[in-house]
Amino acid sequence: MPLIAAAAASAVAPPPPRRVAPLRSLSTRKPGIILALTVTSCSPSPPPPVVAAEAPEPPPQEAKPKPRRYPKQYPGESVGVAEEMRFVAMRLRNPKRTTIKDKAGTENAGAGASEHDDGSGVKEEHEKEEEGELEAGEWMPSREGFVRYLVDSKLVFGTIERVVAESTDVAHVYFRKSGLERSASISKDLEWFRKQGIAIPEPSTSGSTYAAYLTELAESNAPAFLSHYYNINFAHITGGVAIGNKICKKILEGRELEFYKWDTDAELLLKDAREKLNELSKHWTRKDRNLCLKEAAKCFQYLGKMVRLIIL
Repeated sequence: MPLIAAAAASAVAPPPPRRVAPLRSLSTRKPGIILALTVTSCSPSPPPPVVAAEAPEPPPQEAKPKPRRYPKQYPGESVGVAEEMRFVAMRLRNPKRTTIKDKAGTENAGAGASEHDDGSGVKEEHEKEEEGELEAGEWMPSREGFVRYLVDSKLVFGTIERVVAESTDVAHVYFRKSGLERSASISKDLEWFRKQGIAIPEPSTSGSTYAAYLTELAESNAPAFLSHYYNINFAHITGGVAIGNKICKKILEGRELEFYKWDTDAELLLKDAREKLNELSKHWTRKDRNLCLKEAAKCFQYLGKMVRLIIL
């Protein structure tokens, strides 16, 4: 009985608490080697990198064109070809060729001019021709010589007027009935000389050659022909009138010839022709413009030969 009670009491009573030994570090000691086991804490793993959306590749850049180098402009090019030819005329002006010196010692420069260096060798050609030119004050005009000059002038002016009137080239139409026509006026002057008993000769070689050249040029190149058309009138108005009036005072007792009269202001007529030519030249190439400059030099060369007929 007591044995049974003791067994029951032991079954009901809680077991005695167990003694926990403190945690010690384990180490293994060997001669010269100390091995220690320690507990380390791991840092949290970094978050995975955020992959950015791939940007589209920029389109390949086109190679920048090299800046265009524009050639240096000719004097007067921004205005028009007539202005360019005016600068040529200023360079060609040579007082030795058309200077008349009166008793008072005054001088007047005329339409003739020397050639310029236009890249075609014209300058060298004319420099040879200028050898032996008459010096200023050596002019001795005569009625016969002046008549020869008028005859050649009538042929040249008549040629350019006929070409402009009959040509089908649209560029020539702008210069019809311009008021610059001179052939009819020269015919009146030649008739007056005939009544004075002076024989009217045939055109000289200089005039005939120039007229033939103008006719041929009109058929082959309109810009080149218009260069002559404008410069013939330009030379006559700006220089030829001065020569003619001086000669008329010396040998015609001051008579004013019809050749030097216009129905309106000649400068305004020339200005109108200049504006039309400048407008036309806007549609020309630089090659056409350069040809006009070259032909301007030839024009003054031909005119200079005609002026010299006055003293032959």
